[in-house]
Amino acid sequence: MTERKPANISFESWVDKQIRESEQRGDISQLPGFGKPLDSVEAPYDENWWIKRKMHREGVSVLPPALALRKEAEEVSAALPGTRTEAEVRRMLTEVNEKIRAAIRRPPPGPLLNLRPFDVEAVVEEWRAARDSA
Repeated sequence: MTERKPANISFESWVDKQIRESEQRGDISQLPGFGKPLDSVEAPYDENWWIKRKMHREGVSVLPPALALRKEAEEVSAALPGTRTEAEVRRMLTEVNEKIRAAIRRPPPGPLLNLRPFDVEAVVEEWRAARDSA
């Protein structure tokens, strides 16, 4: 809104006028989310909702580094059955193993890591067996 409210008009009628003009121009129907239900209307109120939404949009994790690495290792394990090629399986395992080894050498702050690198050959063999039996 670029114009200021004139002194001789009540605030309510000035706002109503702005809304009516926006509707006539079609500005409101062009807003993102127009016609869609509001997110989490039934959810209990959380005063930090905007912080959580911003962190989610930015991809920021609130987990301590050790827990974030554990979660990543679990996600890699869960993603393996849907992986198409052996090379992709090896790449995924190698990437997470590098992070695990780095965390073992220099433990991150927070809870204990409690992770060991994946045995790539054993996991690949399990992946092959599961793929062949399907």
